[in-house]
Amino acid sequence: MTAHLRTALTDLVGIEHPIVQTGMGWVAGPSLVAATAAAGGLGILASATMTFAELEAAIAKTKAHTSKPFGVNLRADATDAAERIDLLIRTKVAVASFALAPKQDLIAKLKDAGVVVIPSVGAAKHAVKVASWGADAVIVQGGEGGGHTGPVATTLLLPSVLDAVDIPVVAAGGFFDGRGLAAALAYGAAGVAMGTRFLLTQESTVPDAVKQEYLSRQLHDTVVSLKVDGMPHRVLNTELVQRLEHSGRWRGLAAALANAARFQKMTGMKWSTLVRDGLAMRKTAGLSWSQAVMAANTPMLLRAGLVEGNTRAGVLAAGQVTGIIEDLPTCQELIDRIVTDAVARIQAVGALADRANSAAGNSE
Repeated sequence: MTAHLRTALTDLVGIEHPIVQTGMGWVAGPSLVAATAAAGGLGILASATMTFAELEAAIAKTKAHTSKPFGVNLRADATDAAERIDLLIRTKVAVASFALAPKQDLIAKLKDAGVVVIPSVGAAKHAVKVASWGADAVIVQGGEGGGHTGPVATTLLLPSVLDAVDIPVVAAGGFFDGRGLAAALAYGAAGVAMGTRFLLTQESTVPDAVKQEYLSRQLHDTVVSLKVDGMPHRVLNTELVQRLEHSGRWRGLAAALANAARFQKMTGMKWSTLVRDGLAMRKTAGLSWSQAVMAANTPMLLRAGLVEGNTRAGVLAAGQVTGIIEDLPTCQELIDRIVTDAVARIQAVGALADRANSAAGNSE
């Protein structure tokens, strides 16, 4: 029987274990999310790469495979964000997570409907802001994490956020085993969130050949690139990434426009919608025009690698933990062993304190 760790996160969401599977674009679909939920963790669907109809179908499919709580990751700056929030409320999704902070009124609407709101943040000041707006918890990702990331390591970013807010804080960036969970809890976090570790599970729909590419890499084999979409993006260091790194600005913009056309054709979105989303992203994230255009690269470059398995034409978002992961367990096996190991680590540390107290008592 798997041990349990009760934290503010498990109480808040109603899950068994303080482990979150992040909403990775093209990866976090119904199969992975349902498996994570069934194993007692919090699975989060990635909706940024889904049309509204696809998200609606994904929620229904996930609910068909599990009755346990799960979440949906949303883009707060999406033009149809309000409609997607209504969908979450209507279908009784347990958690709404956000990559960019949602407006205060959207948080209030979700909370009034009983939906737990957990934005992701990259700095203590952002955690303070969303906490003041009513967010129930935050996920804080250090620079070790994959995808869009910041420059500060988890070991420094996490305590800075914990000191700044009094809502539950979930640690992300560099976590993959029980040692990490025990360490995060020791810092004062309410749990851990993992992306790359869940990408490398049996229920992940990433092609097997791509998973093997990840498993073959070492700790030094990721790079933070600005050439993928104009923002710091941690990815596997591939030939394509190296070409992007050495490409000129205009070539990057041309590629971004071409990828935007491919994304528009694939999703059926109107050009006016894509333009409005780009304008919203530019305003919300403070991007330049060239960065906003380059952001069109992300969905298609990630899709080529993570869905189509074309590592020559696609980008593979990856946390630094890629270099230390060696297997492809089921979500159940992964969560069970992380929690079991974390409990053992916590008990071992407690035994150190007991021995110290005993020794002090004997010396008196």
